[in-house]
Amino acid sequence: MSTRIHTLHVNLAATARDRSYPIVIGQGLLADSALFTDFIGDRPVVLVSNETVAPLYADRVRMALGEARQVSEVILPDGEAFKNLETLNHIFTAALTDRHERRSVFIALGGGVVGDMTGFAAACYMRGADFLQLPTTLLAQVDSSVGGKTGVNHSAGKNMIGAFHQPLGVFIDVDTLHSLPEREFAAGVAEVIKYGCIYDTAFFHWLIEARTKLLARDQAVIAEAIERSCAIKAEVVAQDEREGGLRAILNFGHTFGHAIEHVQGYGAWLHGEAVAAGMVIAARISANRGWILPNEVATLEDFLTSFKLPVSAPSNMDAEVFLAAMSSDKKVSHGTIRYVLLSELGKASIVDDISQDEITIAVRG
Repeated sequence: MSTRIHTLHVNLAATARDRSYPIVIGQGLLADSALFTDFIGDRPVVLVSNETVAPLYADRVRMALGEARQVSEVILPDGEAFKNLETLNHIFTAALTDRHERRSVFIALGGGVVGDMTGFAAACYMRGADFLQLPTTLLAQVDSSVGGKTGVNHSAGKNMIGAFHQPLGVFIDVDTLHSLPEREFAAGVAEVIKYGCIYDTAFFHWLIEARTKLLARDQAVIAEAIERSCAIKAEVVAQDEREGGLRAILNFGHTFGHAIEHVQGYGAWLHGEAVAAGMVIAARISANRGWILPNEVATLEDFLTSFKLPVSAPSNMDAEVFLAAMSSDKKVSHGTIRYVLLSELGKASIVDDISQDEITIAVRG
């Protein structure tokens, strides 16, 4: 039996009525055959997972899809290092070999890497197929599974090749978090606190108060944190689907974070770990400008540290290294790097006038 705790909607009706979709949060959703039937009927499926997640959850998803349905399974190697065009081609090859048509549905079962790659494969396959997100990590549940950003990395930068392609729906089964390693769970928490920093001060303080229960993985508290995070992202995406303005605030910590991932090598730092350090750097710059209080930065650092997340840049990265890495980031516009700072706690601003000296001071702490 499944239990649906929350259902949200990403409302894209203003731009394209048929691309709005639900986010269903609950327990036992991966085994809910009725849920799959409601969304995809009897359509064929390309089920994409990785070598870590598939042994844990692929069987229950296959059973929920039913024996009568054509299901092709693709198992990818696990890790950010494999988020590239070469690995992506395995999905295309499997779908073409099994003669899938455009009506087939691609299903992403895994974390952010699996979701991004599956969504991009669906966007490209026969010029566009549908897909479902079944995120199994906290980070994917609160961030990458919602909003339609899909893609792969390139040696020149993170997520440099991709497309905006919205899913049919997002099914968040909180039971999958039981098997999530501590480090992966903490990486997801970094993306959760981000929403409080940029959009909702009350949520920021709620998370600070709920820290002990989050550390203990209290299921009710986690479900609430996921729901509030997804609600904020859905609201932002509904206003700015293709990151022409407001949606860019979701990149708080990401400009610095992507630079860390690029320089250290994809996979050396988890995405959420790099974002944690990036948020602290951005928060320090905000405080040094007098926009937020130093004690608010300290509160953020203390929260992240309690989850064993990094709050400092790698020792081999100074301001010059950051600037070189960030110059190729996809958020660069007309040769100018765009950053997200906090004009106050709970409110973000996009700026392009951060100096090298400001970065040096923030990186040194």
